[in-house]
Amino acid sequence: MQQISNEQLAAEWQSLLQRFPVQAGIELKAVAEANSQGLAEHFYQEMLADPQAALFLSHEQVQERLSDSMERWVQRVLSANGDEDLEPLIELQRTIGAVHARIEIPVSLVLRGARHLKGRLRTLIEARVKEEILRRDAARLGADIIDLAVEIICFAYSQSHDRNSRAEEAYRLFSVAQNLGAEKERQRAALLDWENQLMFNLAVGSSLSSLPRLTSSEFGLWFRHKAAHAFQGSPNASGILETILKIDKELQLLGEAGVDQGNSTLHSIREKTRSIRFLLDNLFEQASELEAGRDVLTRLLTRKFLPVVMNKEMLYSRQAGGSFGVLVIDVDNFKQINDRYGHDGGDQVLLQIATTLSNNTRGGDYAFRLGGEEFLLVLVDVNTEKVMKAAEKLRSHIAAERFRLPQGEMLNVTVSIGVAVHDGHPDYEHLLRRADQALYEAKRNGRNRCVLAPSS
Repeated sequence: MQQISNEQLAAEWQSLLQRFPVQAGIELKAVAEANSQGLAEHFYQEMLADPQAALFLSHEQVQERLSDSMERWVQRVLSANGDEDLEPLIELQRTIGAVHARIEIPVSLVLRGARHLKGRLRTLIEARVKEEILRRDAARLGADIIDLAVEIICFAYSQSHDRNSRAEEAYRLFSVAQNLGAEKERQRAALLDWENQLMFNLAVGSSLSSLPRLTSSEFGLWFRHKAAHAFQGSPNASGILETILKIDKELQLLGEAGVDQGNSTLHSIREKTRSIRFLLDNLFEQASELEAGRDVLTRLLTRKFLPVVMNKEMLYSRQAGGSFGVLVIDVDNFKQINDRYGHDGGDQVLLQIATTLSNNTRGGDYAFRLGGEEFLLVLVDVNTEKVMKAAEKLRSHIAAERFRLPQGEMLNVTVSIGVAVHDGHPDYEHLLRRADQALYEAKRNGRNRCVLAPSS
């Protein structure tokens, strides 16, 4: 899709303004300034009438912020004149389109709101302007300006959505192809561990209601949050997910019954577990090696796939009703390490921290190197208490570890961690900003500590 420059779009906007009498623009501006709040409320009222909108606009803070932003947008867009620099106004429309794509607000909702906004604006102009020709020009000018602005928003939305789609497709391949052999054996072992734990609990007479669920096991977390997405559309993946749910349903019924149903239930679960292993082998046979998207030094994920992962977890949270958290981790005084021990020493520290992060996260979690000495973890299916417990465990583990440098020297290293838990806001950038602010507080208050971002 060819990029149209801001300069070209500004010229088109200016040409539009010049086609109408100056007085039409003056009347339009007066109506917009006097009625911006009512127009903004009408816009979102019409959007919220569509059931789809509840998925994106139900968060209280979103409604408050969007309403204020829409009010400013009405004034800014409908008050523009041909004598000003219109390129900042064009860039604003591009930003709006990119944000809508990031939080996946359907374009149809925006078009619906714009259609009703034009209708209300025409009604307000008719009530204010008595002269028929001027009234018609002002209403037509307002409608054409809204159409042009929405056109730019939709174009930016489409570009951003295309980029996200390409990144998501690349991630789907990457997420299962990386370290293929090792990942296959790791997940087979995780499934076996769960099965052995279940058999042990049954053998020692543990409470039936407390039997370990496959869904929340190491294997279950990995499959639901990573493999199911990566192999989306595969009958084998659908079969595994369906079998996981069937196994947990059998365990639930067994616990509710309050009696041991003997070998029949045990045999059924073991047969289903065997089926999962067979389907899992078939999935891995379909994958191939793919390294793009992995940090060269640490082998962690790079920023390339952060939008894909965050959007996926946002969607999963909306659909399943769960929550997730992010940890932004920064190595304290890293510049001093580089200055004293050189970049080889700094790289060795980063590599050991990356290893610690990988070894202390579950199969469904994600570990990123954001750049330099900054890392990010996405912890799935957790609440605030669990996120903070995990963050403190990582911080204390790193602080207690002795880091070995290439010259044989040993070094103590600490990290500061900013923590934020998803609170329902549909834009993942909001969650990342909260975590960044918490990290800043951790460093400002002395480093080597974890700080939880307050709920918004």
